[in-house]
Formats: sequence, structure tokens, C-alpha cells
Amino acid sequence: MYRRWIGFIGRGARRLGLLLALLLAGPGIMLATGGVMGADWRTASREPAGLAPDPATNPQAIVQVYAARAFSWRGAFGVHTWIAVKPSNAAQYTVYHILGWRTRYNGNGLAIGRDRPDRRWFGAEPDLLTHLEGPEVDAVIARIDAAARSYPYAREYGLWPGPNSNTFTSWVARQVPELALDLPPTAIGKDYLGHTTFFDRAVSGTGYQASLFGLLGVTVAVEEGLEVNVAGLTFGIDPKDLNLKLPGIGRVGPSPDPVRRLSQTGGS
Repeated sequence: MYRRWIGFIGRGARRLGLLLALLLAGPGIMLATGGVMGADWRTASREPAGLAPDPATNPQAIVQVYAARAFSWRGAFGVHTWIAVKPSNAAQYTVYHILGWRTRYNGNGLAIGRDRPDRRWFGAEPDLLTHLEGPEVDAVIARIDAAARSYPYAREYGLWPGPNSNTFTSWVARQVPELALDLPPTAIGKDYLGHTTFFDRAVSGTGYQASLFGLLGVTVAVEEGLEVNVAGLTFGIDPKDLNLKLPGIGRVGPSPDPVRRLSQTGGS
């Protein structure tokens, strides 16, 4: 009997070790290949990447959602996401996101302010995830603003598994399904549904997901495909875009970073 228990524990330990190795392989590759550690945050680039239309020459209402690798070692695991909007004829963009340091020092992490929407995130190049443009987008902007200001976890912040900046972006997207937002698998925290919610619409609004505090769950949706979340890290397959989704690495396939471009009529 004793030997059976020892064997059972040994097999369990080996399986756990294999699972941990599988989960950490992607982040390990990102660390090994370099490029995610970045420089000193005080000197890291915050220059625009040239992905946002100039308000001086484009009067249309615009919504954009961005993701960029998180600063320092965090970038091996995930990204930081934010939302930028420009109402019709506005001279500047307004950027919405959650900042962990604001939560720690100010008690409220929600940052809303005029800014260049496509700034590099402390040296990391931003990826454009969604672009909406047209006269009907003004109504979408109003809903984004209302959803952002009603975000229930602005005074809480958890780097892992959430709530964090990606939890905020996913919250807003669920309230504004016109975004049809397919967040990257590296957006750790996007699957955090809250303290008492375990089932909800997928972030894109095109399916559903179940999640246990962002630590274990599954998503099935048209945009996201099939995603399995283990310890906050995502494995998945997206048949629509022919992508694999891997922890740390992100999307792998012929269309690794699809941009959702929606016109004023809601087409994609």
C-alpha cells in the first residue's frame, strides 16, 4: 500500500512538472530570444508608432485598441492593452487604460486622458487590434466612455491573474460588442470575470466562456476560436484565422495579428 502511494505521488509530481514546463516554455523562449527586458523605464521610448490617423487630416470618429509587450520580464508572459477614441472633429485622442502604479499610490488605477494613442509602451512596439471609423462610431465612443467609468475593479489590481489592465479592456469590450475584440492569448487577465462571476460572454461577444477567477477556464467563440486557460496562461486554436495560441509567444500562423477593421455599417 505504501509503495502504491509513493508511486501515485511520483506520477502526480512528474505530470505537474510536465505541465509547468509546458506552461513556461513560451515565456522561457521569449526571455531567451531577448527583446522583452527593455531599457530603464525612464529612458525607454514612448514615441508614437505611426498607426493612428492624424486628427488634423481625418475628422472621422475613430476607435482603436492596442496591445504591447509589458515592461521588463513581464513582457515574456504578457501584454498591456489600452483603448483610444477620437469623436468626430476632435483635435485629440482620449486614451483609457488601467495602470497598476496608480492603484498602489492613488487608490484608483483608471487613467483617462488626452494622449497619442499609438505610443510605444516603454520601448515595446504597439499592435493595433481593432479599428472603427465613421459617423456611427460616435455612439460607440459614448458607450466606451460609460463602460470605462463604470469598471468595477478600478481600485483593485492584480498582476496575475487579475484584475489588471487586460481585465479592464475585456470588461469594456463585453459592454461594447461592436468592438468584436479578439484579445491576444498573451493578454493575461482578460479571462478574469470577477469575484462571483464564472460564466459570461466571450470578450468578442461572439461566443461564451467559463472561468474560475481567471486561473482555469475555457472560451468557445467565433472570433477567439477555442481557448483553454490554465493558471492564467492560454492555449488555443483559431480556425477563422488559422492561428495557434501559445502562452508567452502569442499567435502563431499565417495571420498572427489580425486587425479587426469595422466600418460605419458594422462590417468586418
